[in-house]
Amino acid sequence: MSTRPSKIVCVGRSYAAHAAELGNAIPDRPVLFIKPPSTLISLEEGISWNENWGNCHHECELTLRIDQPLKGETNPEKALEAIGAVTLGLDLTLRDLQDDLKKKGQPWERAKAFDGACVLADWVSIDEVKDWSAITFEFAVNDQVRQKGDTSLLIFDIGYLLADISQVFSLEPGDVVMTGTPAGVAALASGDQLTMTLNGQSHDFVWKTFVK
Repeated sequence: MSTRPSKIVCVGRSYAAHAAELGNAIPDRPVLFIKPPSTLISLEEGISWNENWGNCHHECELTLRIDQPLKGETNPEKALEAIGAVTLGLDLTLRDLQDDLKKKGQPWERAKAFDGACVLADWVSIDEVKDWSAITFEFAVNDQVRQKGDTSLLIFDIGYLLADISQVFSLEPGDVVMTGTPAGVAALASGDQLTMTLNGQSHDFVWKTFVK
């Protein structure tokens, strides 16, 4: 499916360790925000940002493609049936800017929804998923692993997340859901070589991109 998403729904503070590393409280319900389609770039384009806006942090996340409409679903198991494919994505975050916006009580969009703030790898069939609560992945910078993800550690499991999102935002075919990042986020630097690895059921899926 090549449908351009109407929106990219992101989940913040999904992993307790990541919330702790940024000094955030563990949420009692999913923290949601949206990136517009204009944030999307390909792996081949490479990552860049206006350095006047401060540091840009990597946040590697298990990412879902919605293939069936989902609205007002209360059953997490039924919500899972809307998923058509999975991949890994980078929710790029201008951390200095985000911190400043938080202090001022302002929205995060300037830090999270700038052009190029969403990098998605190739979509992978859900046949590669044996258990939604046991998906693992890694993110490395210059061959040094910085983040390790494991959906068994999510504060809210994937079915619950999708059901909750559908209570707020109607999900349409082609929409993208980024399920949140594990601990280990850090600033990127020019020339960094980035590797994302999704542990599939049949084999590992490896994608590379770079910082300009």
